[in-house]
Order: sequence, then structure tokens, then C-alpha cells
Amino acid sequence: MSDRQHLPGKFVWFELVSKGAKTAQAFYGEVLGWTVRPFPMGDFDYEMIWAGETMIGGYAAPQHRAHWQQNNARPSRWVSYVSVEDVDASAKGAVANGGKVVEAPFDAPGVGRMARIADPRGAELFLIKNASGDAADTLATHGRWLWNELHTDDPTQALAFYDKVIGFSHHSVDVGPGGTYHILSKGGVDRGGVTGHLPGGVPPHWLPYVAVDDVDSTIARARKLGATIPMSPEDIPGVGRFGVLEDPTGAVLAIMKPIPMQT
Repeated sequence: MSDRQHLPGKFVWFELVSKGAKTAQAFYGEVLGWTVRPFPMGDFDYEMIWAGETMIGGYAAPQHRAHWQQNNARPSRWVSYVSVEDVDASAKGAVANGGKVVEAPFDAPGVGRMARIADPRGAELFLIKNASGDAADTLATHGRWLWNELHTDDPTQALAFYDKVIGFSHHSVDVGPGGTYHILSKGGVDRGGVTGHLPGGVPPHWLPYVAVDDVDSTIARARKLGATIPMSPEDIPGVGRFGVLEDPTGAVLAIMKPIPMQT
């Protein structure tokens, strides 16, 4: 891994924080084919998510995440990690631009430096500078992370915040009845999106997307295994077919089969 470089702005890790981790592991094993391998972390084992032979994320119990606000969160939720040049500077930038630091910068031995922040509307993510650099960009195959999307009630404020804190630039596209969609980029690479689509009563949040080979069969399998389906499969013209599921522990995830890129 000596040839890995830092890729600021890339979402490099996704973590399910839940009291029902075992339930989630069984569910995602059946639905997405993920497997789990424990990794010793001091006095507990951190359970890594593997898609095939690639480590892509992890499961964490609430007690292993300081300041976990159960009264301000779903029973379970996915937390995203974004690569930054300087964790401490970005954390300070979050506060200076109306957000807050939820977990102060700290070093995780053998992993890197990280901090958890919330934007001005409360959507949280982790900042991280990986000690060994970030994995190179590759085409997302079945079970791998594909995209990340901020759902917020104030896209304009969010765009300004993430520009200052992460260094995201953006361009906006008209998606018809869906309004305006904002694509976040850094270093010339599109990394995520921002939308004002936020159902009533749902707090602003980041929604990760996973690539799948067949959206309809994946959603059908998820429903059979106890998921609820906030968004049934539908096509996004020029992008792909997607759906949204809420797993049996309450965490929400999107899946997509993108249209193959032209070569």
C-alpha cells in the first residue's frame, strides 16, 4: 500500500453505528453479499465490512462512538468518512462556518487522524487523514460504494459550508420535478451530491449509495428480509436505476445500477 496517495474530498469509509450490528450483518450478507472480519481495536473488536476481497467499511456499537446522540438520531445510521488534507484545520473550519465539532480530532493508531463534525443543519460526517493514504479510484462493482448524497433543507448553506471546510466545488443541474441537484467535486473528480429533497420529520443526513447488479431483485430481497422501502426502484434518466431501503435496524441506504460509461 506504499503507493497509495491521499485523495482529499473522496469518501473513503462508511460505518454503520447500531445496537443491532449482528442483525445488520446478517441482513447485508444476504442482500449485498458482504462479509465480516473482526479487527482488534484495544479492548474490543471492530468488525470490518468486506465486499469480496476489498475492505469497505465497518460496524460500530454506539458505546464505541463518543458523544453518540441517541435522542438526535435514528436507532441506527450510516456515518460517512471523507478524506481531508488536515483534520484539525477542517474541524476548526467547521466551527468557523456555523457547524460544530462532535468528536474532537484524535489519532487512531495504525489508521490515521480523524474528527466528527456536524454541518449547520446537523448532518454529520467524519473527517479523516488516512495514515497509509487512500485507495485509488476504481469502477464500483456490486457491493461497493458508488456515491454519497447530502439531503438537507438548506442546500445553499450546505454548499457554502462544504466549500469552506472540505474544499468542494460544485455545479448544479436541473432534474425537472426533482428540482436542482448539486454535484460536489474536488480535484476535478465528482465525489457526491446535495439535494433539497428531505421528507418531513427527517433530519438532514448523508445517504450513501452502493452499486448493485440488479436494483429490483435487491430491493425485493431486502423487503423479504425485513427492510422497509422508502423509495421503490425507479430510473434516473442518463444516470441509472436506483432504490432506497431502510434495513431492519433502521439505517437507510441507497442502491444503484449506473448506466455503463461510454468508452
